[in-house]
Amino acid sequence: MDYQKLGFRCGLEIHQQLEGKKLFCNCPTLNLRDSKADIKFERKLRAVAGETGEIDAAAKHEMTKSKKFSYEADSKDCCLVEMDEEPPHEINKEAVDVAVQVALILKAKIVDEIQVMRKTVIDGSNVSGFQRTALVAYDGILETSKGKINIPTICLEEEAAQRINDSKEHTTYRLDRLGIPLIEIGTSPDIKDAKHAKETAEKLGMILRSTGKVKRGLGTIRQDVNISISGRNRVEIKGFQEIRDMPKIIEKEVERQTKLKEKEEAHVRKVESDGSTTFLRPMPGAARMYPETDVIPLKVDLSKIKEGAIELIDEKAKRYEQLGLSKDHAKDLAKSDKTELFEKITKEFSNIKPAFVYSTLLSLTKEVKRKSNVDTEKITESQFIEIFLALNEEKISKNALPDILTDAALGKLDIKKYKTESSEDVEKEIEKIVKEKPGLNIGAYMGLVMAKFKGKIDGSKAMEILKKYVK
Repeated sequence: MDYQKLGFRCGLEIHQQLEGKKLFCNCPTLNLRDSKADIKFERKLRAVAGETGEIDAAAKHEMTKSKKFSYEADSKDCCLVEMDEEPPHEINKEAVDVAVQVALILKAKIVDEIQVMRKTVIDGSNVSGFQRTALVAYDGILETSKGKINIPTICLEEEAAQRINDSKEHTTYRLDRLGIPLIEIGTSPDIKDAKHAKETAEKLGMILRSTGKVKRGLGTIRQDVNISISGRNRVEIKGFQEIRDMPKIIEKEVERQTKLKEKEEAHVRKVESDGSTTFLRPMPGAARMYPETDVIPLKVDLSKIKEGAIELIDEKAKRYEQLGLSKDHAKDLAKSDKTELFEKITKEFSNIKPAFVYSTLLSLTKEVKRKSNVDTEKITESQFIEIFLALNEEKISKNALPDILTDAALGKLDIKKYKTESSEDVEKEIEKIVKEKPGLNIGAYMGLVMAKFKGKIDGSKAMEILKKYVK
């Protein structure tokens, strides 16, 4: 596919949820859709004119459906703000700081004052009938393998409610997600082709994860893709679940646009399970925006936010390679939530190689979880420190680690139980085994020795001693 010849234009909008508190209240960002709902109410929404005095086309389209909306919530993670029964509180300053840090990484210009706006949304996903959004920075740049991608806007906005069931006349939403802070990064249509779109999305995702302040898991980051070719109007595609599917879906949309017999209006499309797209609604415009009068504008204070304070995941991975990890292992570690523990252990315990620390924290724990059917995520930082201290001082053997990690996951960690045998005792026992069972090969003797000591000796040291007695 010759994207340049087709006049391909493509830009992305990335939406990433943040950890902590919600954007305009103190409710936690839990996403507990399975908890019991003790709040239930109904609403009908209607479109209103924006700052231009016009009603937005997308809002008009939703209003023609005449839907009724039901809302459910757990009072543990929802308050009157989400129910639109109380004005929003002041904007979450911690969320603002994260958005500013991301903007600095992207070399964007920070606004002097954050002014919250209302964006009309009447599909029921916001109880109030609008979404609050605020411009944080503008004119940023992302470097990619195929050139610079301009970043015209970096915004902070509130997440929508989660749709839990839908029919033609009625939709039910859950409110635990409503109000979670979202960083929205919009790019210019500088993307060269379908694979370049995937690269751009992955790099922006990496930058966001590098802050250590974003939520992880399915649905916590979303990508919208804007596409057009020569002679066609822009189409916005929503609903990407996996970045790996992005090139295929973009290619299908380009093919769809090339086959059109008549020019269609700009509109929004939804990704279906087979990778095709279907019409969702007209393209929203400037008519849906108007100022939020209930939130006081916030002056941005850059004095406590330093450029370069965040180490990017890619940079961290390169540093881990210098410690002896393979490229894949370094990248795996840098993307995980074990980086701080890894660095603490490698700094404190010099007798343990960084590659072994990585394999224990990320690989062996998964193997133990699978084989022993225990939740190794329950192993605490203090338990890991205790285990690695014993390894560093050679009080336990590496061979005992699967059993030790199993005990730790079950809350039964007892390092003394796995204390290594002295070299003298090990040698005496090896000599005895060889005399009692003459004629075996060294591998067979090794199996007998390891079975005898059950992880209380180091395998390499046991082999050294065996070689004295088995020629």
